[in-house]
Amino acid sequence: MELKSVHKYLGLALVLPLLGWALTGIVFLAKPGYEGAYDQVVVKTYPLEESFPLHSEGVWHEARLSRTVLGYHLLQRGEGDRWVHLDPLTMSVRPKPIDEDLKRLVNDAIEGKGERYGNVLKVVSGVVQTDTGVEITLDWGSLSLAQKGSDTKLINRLYKIHYLQWLGQPVLNNLLGALGILLLVVLVVLGVMSLLKKPVP
Repeated sequence: MELKSVHKYLGLALVLPLLGWALTGIVFLAKPGYEGAYDQVVVKTYPLEESFPLHSEGVWHEARLSRTVLGYHLLQRGEGDRWVHLDPLTMSVRPKPIDEDLKRLVNDAIEGKGERYGNVLKVVSGVVQTDTGVEITLDWGSLSLAQKGSDTKLINRLYKIHYLQWLGQPVLNNLLGALGILLLVVLVVLGVMSLLKKPVP
């Protein structure tokens, strides 16, 4: 097969990946809607009004005492950087909040941000759903919140398009990405060779 033909077919094979890369690249440069899509929801804390005698079992690398609308929390980071949520009064593991308490915690965190989060509707399998379509999840071990809406999901899909994560499995996505880069390099090399190739008399 002639050099020009190989170059042409490679170019056709890369039309969709390059088009997707260019269009999503424009979005990533402009970052429209990023502020809301990746807004950081923070658990609201209050001044500490009590002190607790803390005694440790095992190795503690870090401990955090805080007070929220649900009361006092002692977060302990031990071996393997794993956080454990304790009751500072009894030093026992504090169970995850029931749905009503989770709603209270989230409502307190999103107060004043009604434009994005609206009102809490319900809790489904530990995920708080709002009337604006935003889902908020709680990591009880570190007492931290994360949110995602339809805009977050859209931007995440654009990232998958941009980086050729089309196949749903990390190993296959890596192979597809590597193949895309390889074909692009070959396409460039063939293009340069076509330009440098002397015409046959």
